[in-house]
Amino acid sequence: MFQTTPSRGDINNKFIKHDSNMLNQVYGTDDVTPYWIADMDFPIASPISQAMQQLVSRESYSYEFDSKTVFNAISKWNQQRHNLTLNPDHFVQLPGVLSAIALLIREFTNEGDGVLIQTPVYHQFRRLIESAGRKAVNNTLNIEGDRYFMDFDAIEQQLESGEVKMILLCNPHNPVGRVWTKAELKQLVPIAKKYNTLIISDEIHGDVIFEGNTFTSIASLDYDNSLTIIGSPAKNFGLNSISNGYVYSDNQQLREKIKATTVSMSLDHGNAFTTHATIAAYEHGKEWFEAFLAYTQNTRNWIVSFMKNELPQVKLFVPEGTNQIWFDFTGLNLEAAELKALLSQHAKLALTPGTWFGEPDENFYRMNFASPLEQIQASLALLKSAVVERQQTPEIAVK
Repeated sequence: MFQTTPSRGDINNKFIKHDSNMLNQVYGTDDVTPYWIADMDFPIASPISQAMQQLVSRESYSYEFDSKTVFNAISKWNQQRHNLTLNPDHFVQLPGVLSAIALLIREFTNEGDGVLIQTPVYHQFRRLIESAGRKAVNNTLNIEGDRYFMDFDAIEQQLESGEVKMILLCNPHNPVGRVWTKAELKQLVPIAKKYNTLIISDEIHGDVIFEGNTFTSIASLDYDNSLTIIGSPAKNFGLNSISNGYVYSDNQQLREKIKATTVSMSLDHGNAFTTHATIAAYEHGKEWFEAFLAYTQNTRNWIVSFMKNELPQVKLFVPEGTNQIWFDFTGLNLEAAELKALLSQHAKLALTPGTWFGEPDENFYRMNFASPLEQIQASLALLKSAVVERQQTPEIAVK
């Protein structure tokens, strides 16, 4: 059963989103409600907890690997949920999604090569690229009305230059919330194919899709020169700190190359907790996940309605997928420091600065809304009060 109120155990959490030092460093205060980390504030599905409790009760942690059951569970889940046929033998397991992307960048590009990212985009992409001695090539998404779109002409120009050897796709896109349509992906693939460019598709949010939208995996488009990061239960089951990454490809040559590297570094297996949690999630977590998705969709709808009715000067981009919502505060007509003070000091909101994602305009912020609706309602009511107060007393000092 999906619950919105977490139980409190005896172990004090060390969650990053609540870390006082980090909050003070980023926001200048720790007296904020954290919406800046892309995780959830809900208890996980009981079948997952039960599986891990049973593992603990054995009081034995001998060597135990069961990738076959994990891959079968992921494949069955995707078949039922997305009508996506995945061969269980075509997965490669890695320690996590970010480590998987880092390995793929090093494995399939050389130092100095360009890796294309569609900004604004998840900030860790740039870090992984540049820390590997590669060049992050910005392909800026276009805003048309209240939605973002790919700039295919710019993509072709950048690939034609010969500088770009890899496209790092984010689908659904974090932070702008787009779920790339099949038509859009079918427009992207021929460009990549024309220049023999590898596509790495991060699809970690692929299950968090809201009504009216359909998820299309790059794995379904028969592009041989592509790899898919799919199957991590981190975002849809709240397992960020104990989840693995799973790379999928029907291209045996690519797959074998990844396998050789992961085996050589002993990275090709998960620990027992990760394995049992993943299997329990995909085999027994459907009811919980459906309730979670319905709850967060209702929360998304409430946020959209509240902001449009109560704070229409704040532009938002309605997320088609992910539990992130992207705001443009330009309409408040505040300087960057004033806006930051308004959000963190007066509204007590810890939102993720858009500049982290490569967005040059400091008016953009991301909010994670996988939190209890009552908490979000209180936070946005406080934001409205802060905006009204700022408009009535514009001389409020910026701390």
